[in-house]
Amino acid sequence: MNVNQLADTLRQDRQFMENVVRWETLPAREASYAAFPAELDRRLEDVLKRRGIYQLYTHQAEAIKYALAGEDVAVVTPTASGKTMCYNLPVLSAIMQNEDARALYLFPTKALSADQVSELYDMIQETGLDIKTYTYDGDTPATARKAVRQAGHIVVTNPDMLHSGILPHHTKWVKLFENLRYIVIDEIHTYRGVFGSNLANVLRRLQRLCDFYGSHPQYILCSATIANPKELAETLIGRPVHLVDKNGAPMGVRHFVFYNPPVVNRQLGIRKGVLNETRAISGLLLKNGIQAITFARSRLQVEVLTKYLKDMVRDPLGNAGRVRGYRGGYLPTQRRDIERGLRAGQVDAVISTNALELGIDIGALDACVLCGYPGTIASAWQQAGRAGRRKAASIVFFIASSAALDQYIVSHPDYFLSQSPENALLNPDNLYILLNHFKCAAYELPFSDGDSFGNAPAPEELMSYLTDASILRHVGGTYHWAAEDFPAGEISLRSAAAENFVIIDITDPAHHRVVGEMDRFTAPMLLHENAIYLHEAQTYQVEKLDFDACKAFIRQVDPGYYTDSDLSISLSLLDIEQEVEENQVYRALGEVKVTAHVTMFKKIRFDTHENLGFGKVQLPDTDMHTSAVWWTLPEEVCAQFESDELKNGMMGVVNLMRIVAPLYLMCSPTDIYVIYQVKSPFTDRPTVLLYDNVPGGIGLSQKAWSMQRLLLEKCLDIVSHCGCEQGCPSCVGPIGEIGTNGKAAAMRILENLLKRLSA
Repeated sequence: MNVNQLADTLRQDRQFMENVVRWETLPAREASYAAFPAELDRRLEDVLKRRGIYQLYTHQAEAIKYALAGEDVAVVTPTASGKTMCYNLPVLSAIMQNEDARALYLFPTKALSADQVSELYDMIQETGLDIKTYTYDGDTPATARKAVRQAGHIVVTNPDMLHSGILPHHTKWVKLFENLRYIVIDEIHTYRGVFGSNLANVLRRLQRLCDFYGSHPQYILCSATIANPKELAETLIGRPVHLVDKNGAPMGVRHFVFYNPPVVNRQLGIRKGVLNETRAISGLLLKNGIQAITFARSRLQVEVLTKYLKDMVRDPLGNAGRVRGYRGGYLPTQRRDIERGLRAGQVDAVISTNALELGIDIGALDACVLCGYPGTIASAWQQAGRAGRRKAASIVFFIASSAALDQYIVSHPDYFLSQSPENALLNPDNLYILLNHFKCAAYELPFSDGDSFGNAPAPEELMSYLTDASILRHVGGTYHWAAEDFPAGEISLRSAAAENFVIIDITDPAHHRVVGEMDRFTAPMLLHENAIYLHEAQTYQVEKLDFDACKAFIRQVDPGYYTDSDLSISLSLLDIEQEVEENQVYRALGEVKVTAHVTMFKKIRFDTHENLGFGKVQLPDTDMHTSAVWWTLPEEVCAQFESDELKNGMMGVVNLMRIVAPLYLMCSPTDIYVIYQVKSPFTDRPTVLLYDNVPGGIGLSQKAWSMQRLLLEKCLDIVSHCGCEQGCPSCVGPIGEIGTNGKAAAMRILENLLKRLSA
């Protein structure tokens, strides 16, 4: 069965269509072509024509033209629109015309680096020229590294390796830095928050070394669709770029189905579980031979769905290789094997976290299933774009969970279809991040009096501070590195913790094997002792978590359940940046310390998802300093409520703010956190707090401070127009969570706050 036949069948299925809120058919789009730019080396034209490419898409031709003219370029078009050509052609053309020219390619993951290099190799081989292209990352053998440094025309790496393996050892890379012509940065929409803020500072360090060696490289940046690509690109590289965003690539017909699971308890507003509905729809695609990818929100969901779908297709010997899971934590060899299986058509269904959201070539899939809202419109379109990578028809199912944000999106499909994707926010001048990279820069090359660090503010103050701390030594107008340690080795670009936990299977006492890894912040929630760890549908129990050695030891079991842990959060005040008291409502913006503690875990039965009991977790706390905005309730408003009523109303406001804030701050729901305190330790009053869920903050709290009235108005708008009587997951939360008086109390709190705040 093909996609069009499936679509016709589902449209005639009354039971299925009862749960379809909207079936949007996006029409096919014809390609828009342009001739090869005159500045492009003719030999490349011949190579492309031998491949059957006689002209370029309009966005490719425009990007190449500006790149060859010496301008920094940012290319922003959807998935599978041929962005790779936009940088490979000008880079190869430059090297063909000057064999000393060099290029540096940056990809966010090693998998993407390996994928893109294979395509580049093929094109180079067809030219017949000796253009040496190497991948330089943690997997590069020591014997090959010298050859890469000396002879590599194109060096392909990732930000982490550039940060810790190339820049601190720049004296070994003189040939690259002296002749660097192009810096290519792909998938820039992934560089937001901590990762993006770190990369912007890594690029400041890179540019500083290029200036020292006398090269003046151009940037070519590529991105999937986001709201502020020009702003993001210019913030990353610290200078203006020319934006190319008119897509000339073709697209086949795409069916986009908004599916809301049926209500199983109308009074409580509870719907059928999203995992079971996803299992049914993904299983339908699998049975009909339609190659599909299913995106789940968490590693746990990926493993549960993988187990369900594997059980559907097991042969008499127990093999189920047609179904694969894919997520961070799998070993690189396992991930490459899954990617090859998809490209070769040997895998019919893959269940993934957002790890496969990026442009890794996994072939032309026919269908995509989104198990819950990915968190941003940009991610949703990026994931949907993994299906229909040819001109053939494709189908995308968005299956909403009972979560408030999912229910808002599925209830407002026009918002999703018409709203521009989110802004990618980063803050390179976050003092915590900036200071770390300033130390790295000083280690790489001494600073002189009056030197700048890209467009970073107040470098003199940073130099003075590090001198006072005996990290730099000021001699003869120059600041020299004076500490013994290697600063880049202590900084992780992607999180505040540098070291991952290694997961070791000890089922066979004679043969322990490493099966995966996990970051330090996630480990307490998923690898605590007695947790059930799922890996490619196999269940393991965690026997021991060694925090000091960063190791988790697991044993294969078959318990019939999985586990999910609860996180407890406490806050303490560090500093107040702005504060206003108006009509007894106190509002403030400042810095807070967030202490997170995993307190307990639940045992949940497979299939029925019923709760089988609880267990305690005893692990150390983790601390994070970040920025926050908070509102206190006036005493005379609080006096109108009973104790439980006030608590339920505040919980309702928090649930509403969790829906509204990601939409209007244009960020992922995981980038912020909203909580309430009936008696806050630093205001002594009932308080609602919103904080950046990122060490040091990335500016979301500041943005919330500037638009706080709008956020409160939208919260009141959602709860006022919700059709439920006393509360549901689509507004303030289910009655079982906020009580029968929670909805009315939340509305009164919001009305009082808005009445007391100036316009």
